[in-house]
Amino acid sequence: MVLAAARLTRRLAPRATRAFASKETPKLKSADEAAQGVSYTRGLFLGVNNAKLAFPYPKLSEDEVATLQMLVDPVIKTFETIDGRKIDETKTIPAETMDNLKELGLFGLQIPEELNGLGLSNTGYARVCEELIDGSIAVTLMAHQSIGLKGILLNGNDAQKEKYLPKLATGEQMAAFVLTEPSSGSDAQSIQTRAVLSEDKSHFILNGGKIWISNGGWAEVMTVFAQTNVDGKDKVTAFIVERAFGGVTSGPPEDKLGIRGSNTCQVFFDNVKIPVENVLGGGPDGKTGGLAGVGHGFKVAMNILNNGRFGIGAASGGNLRRVINMAAEHATTRKQFGSTLSSFGLIKEKFGNLALQTYAIESMAYMTTGMIDRGDPFCEIEAAMCKVYGSEAAFNGINEAIQVMGGTGFMKDWPFERYMRDARILSIFEGTNEILRMLIALSGVKTAGERLSVVGNLFKNPFQDPAAIASEISDRVQKKLNLKKTPLDGVHPNLKASGELLQARTAEFGDIVETLLRKHGKNIIHEQLQMKRVADAAIQLFAMTATISRATTALNEKTPTAAHEQALASLFAEYASDKILLELRAIRTHKKKDERLCAIADQMFTEVKYIPSHPTGVNSQ
Repeated sequence: MVLAAARLTRRLAPRATRAFASKETPKLKSADEAAQGVSYTRGLFLGVNNAKLAFPYPKLSEDEVATLQMLVDPVIKTFETIDGRKIDETKTIPAETMDNLKELGLFGLQIPEELNGLGLSNTGYARVCEELIDGSIAVTLMAHQSIGLKGILLNGNDAQKEKYLPKLATGEQMAAFVLTEPSSGSDAQSIQTRAVLSEDKSHFILNGGKIWISNGGWAEVMTVFAQTNVDGKDKVTAFIVERAFGGVTSGPPEDKLGIRGSNTCQVFFDNVKIPVENVLGGGPDGKTGGLAGVGHGFKVAMNILNNGRFGIGAASGGNLRRVINMAAEHATTRKQFGSTLSSFGLIKEKFGNLALQTYAIESMAYMTTGMIDRGDPFCEIEAAMCKVYGSEAAFNGINEAIQVMGGTGFMKDWPFERYMRDARILSIFEGTNEILRMLIALSGVKTAGERLSVVGNLFKNPFQDPAAIASEISDRVQKKLNLKKTPLDGVHPNLKASGELLQARTAEFGDIVETLLRKHGKNIIHEQLQMKRVADAAIQLFAMTATISRATTALNEKTPTAAHEQALASLFAEYASDKILLELRAIRTHKKKDERLCAIADQMFTEVKYIPSHPTGVNSQ
């Protein structure tokens, strides 16, 4: 993971301390101006809350709601008939169930209607994913379309789309995303599978092996990533590979902790001939394909993953709703010491926190899909935040629900233990949460660093643009004095205090990011513990924004749940504000502690064990 993070951070490293090649310093934009051309969360790293990107909360049209409801209702009914326990125990999804999923159109949710799909927006796709209540089925369907065929959808040319998407949309064929190898998990650049161009340049010869491939034993169409020679250097290329090409074999299904009914296996390629026209990506539009796409596979892979992660956030919210409802029924009927569990403070605390976490991830997920649907720039940070927050909230929430259920929750007669096992994978695949925290922090820091480098160069040459320097100084002074009192545009009056907290924490967050950049410069890529804190603070800021925006819409529209949503959003803002302050304080004060902590770990790695002797003096062999 360290190597992967290093490679990731080199690509994202800010240029805060790097001199420009040109003698002329680029024109300085104010922080507010710089935030206009970037996504909402990137603006937070500048200390700016670009409210127009977050308020009002994204909303579906009445027609979209009606259409989606007609799709969701039969999905709910279908999953009520599915025996998740049997799927888990037999490690098999019945053929009849797969046929039902195909009839519902669940294999082509985002594929255009003219290519046999349903043509759903990202918001529509996320909403349907919430109802895929069996983990094995959810992974099968999401691996098929969220990542398996997504490369063709996003980076395929017209011919590639017309050839492959119709059969993938109906489920006649299944897709897989084939990237991971024994030597490369999160580090896509270090893959060893290789594709060599034939002498007549008509096809590539693919050799190598992949591991832990979802749908790997079932897929007829695979998006495969391999090293190729580009001007004497290895560069990753993305290929559409058909099992029918020959030379493609799959290992036996892996025996897994969770999602046991999904198919996960090794995939091997032995002299597989891939036509040149099956290369993905490249060209001015990123969709040209053919030889133009050679060497552009890393961009294709990141495009696929960055566009799919919000689905995990939405699905996590759906999981939390279900476990809350089941646990609430138990808590309101189960009596202990003459009272129902729901009357005890510690149980109320659990349910209150579950509600806050669920409201937050729902708000984040659908704010993100709304941003993507309307074409906001570069929402990969928001999508990563949804994946990190959602995966951890889901696992922790299921754990708390089991605690409420007591011994009952531990029994296989109830689905909680299966839900927990299925949820454990969420913080691992589609980018581990550790890697995604580095992505979040360093992507945002890069935005701040680019502006800071201009500021630094101007102050080195003050006579080059004295007006810009004066404006920058004035802007900084005003923000220091007034930002905490500046109302956030679009916030409902009932949530004014929450908006002020968000503004204050945003300003302080921007300050700490700049402090880190000035202190570490380009070496900030090595400050992983600090970057983790930056990421966690940024995630909380986005969660605050999403919950305040959603509750504001509920209040403005006077929905039946508006008062309850106001209570959730206001309390969440207070808790999130406290967490952000803790992270910022740790950034300022924990550097020495971090060094001591890492020194302890280094000793353990040197001896490859836990070092202290046993407290009884009776040591293990």
